[in-house]
Amino acid sequence: MTSLPIGVVLCLTGWITLYKLLCNNNESRGFEWNCRLVTLLHGILAVCITAYIGYVEGPWPFTHPGTKNTPLQISAMVISLGYFIFDMGWCVYFRTEGPVMLVHHTMSILGILLTLSLGESGIESCAVIFASEITNPLLQTRWFLRQLGCYESLTGEVVDVLFVVLFVFMRIVVGGRMLYCELISPRPRLIIKCGGVAMYVLSWVFMVDIGRFAYRKSQSKYRLWRDQHKLAAVNGHVGKTD
Repeated sequence: MTSLPIGVVLCLTGWITLYKLLCNNNESRGFEWNCRLVTLLHGILAVCITAYIGYVEGPWPFTHPGTKNTPLQISAMVISLGYFIFDMGWCVYFRTEGPVMLVHHTMSILGILLTLSLGESGIESCAVIFASEITNPLLQTRWFLRQLGCYESLTGEVVDVLFVVLFVFMRIVVGGRMLYCELISPRPRLIIKCGGVAMYVLSWVFMVDIGRFAYRKSQSKYRLWRDQHKLAAVNGHVGKTD
């Protein structure tokens, strides 16, 4: 157990060092740009590791919740714990995020700490990290496109659609199935099950915001199409009159 705090400190130091290096070598882009680069890297790394854990190393999280943590599961959780502590500190210092995101970070940190201290249910934590981070690269890509003035394009449309579809499928559909398997299994402890319920409820809070965004965007696209259709009709009528 003494090696776990050291591992967390080393990972936290690594994320901070990476952020500092990016800031020193990329000063023109600003603090948030460089922080989001760190976030993007963590998202890709976390997805790759947890995907290998779930699909290759095992066990399968839907059938073996509450099992003993493996060394690779512990490594994945320690890496992500170091990142979440770094990002939580950054968000609090620069006041860039609202209460919901801060609650998400707090629950992620406490959930990983609990799983590491109990020495079990690491496969569920890794599954949650995978489902949470798989949409992260798309979210960061969307932000970078906005900063570069390329969001209002086909690429921006594709990124938005993929993000919404992937979020609904992974967080709501697959997450709901994962929670059901967690709750009916006798192995996971009650506190782990309660944490799973809390994370799933939080996913629905995010889902409401995403639903509002999708509705506003679809309405905007419809109004644009309608105006263009009316303009084309008027132009056509004028042309016939002439």
